[in-house]
Amino acid sequence: MDLQTRILIVDDDEGIRSLIGDFLAKHGYDTITAGEPAEMREILARESIDLIVLDVMMPREDGLTALRNLGADAPPVIMLSAVGSDVDRIVGLEMGADDYLAKPCNPRELLARIRTVLRRRVAVGPVGEAAADEGDASSGDCLFFAGWRMDLGLRLLFDPVGKLISLSDGEFRLLRAFAEHPRRVLTRDQLLDWSRGEDSDHYDRAIDVQLSRLRRKISDGDGGSEIIRTVRNEGYLFVPPVSANA
Repeated sequence: MDLQTRILIVDDDEGIRSLIGDFLAKHGYDTITAGEPAEMREILARESIDLIVLDVMMPREDGLTALRNLGADAPPVIMLSAVGSDVDRIVGLEMGADDYLAKPCNPRELLARIRTVLRRRVAVGPVGEAAADEGDASSGDCLFFAGWRMDLGLRLLFDPVGKLISLSDGEFRLLRAFAEHPRRVLTRDQLLDWSRGEDSDHYDRAIDVQLSRLRRKISDGDGGSEIIRTVRNEGYLFVPPVSANA
């Protein structure tokens, strides 16, 4: 593990910040803490952070609001919440979190989740930058549209110039739902069914946030702003044709 890997712990409880920070430091991570989202944003503006552990229940600004306001280039986020219901977990994942743990959690489980998320991001490389030779890697199960390549097996997305685009699991599932049903108007309910399955009943608002983040991430390529078009009073249209061949 790279000893320079830096983790930002955001929690209003100083005891929890210290407990998690000390535990992760013993396992070779460089940790930094913040007591609220405003402090988190100040740190992100001046420090290089590899992963954020973000509490949900905070007094001034809750973690979900803070998550929603993070930019597309933010580091991966693992949410912690004393409210461990499936609804809260799925909403957090839909809004862009990479993982979600109920509090109190075993520090070793948190460590395992952190390692998993970081391994996933190592495969993707730094935000907006492919790892060496990653652009040439392929599982062979790919979809192509408007110069973009979506590798379904490796769960990776490459823009028209071959740059790797970092997507959360939820964003990837949503894009896959669009790419597998191109050039037809899809309702929010259909997108929920195809991207979330049986869990979709309660999360219609969360998918709007997820869709907004996805559209920003695929708007940099030529014609990217027209990849997903809003059809007023009907739904959304995935504009380009999709092929299994480049």
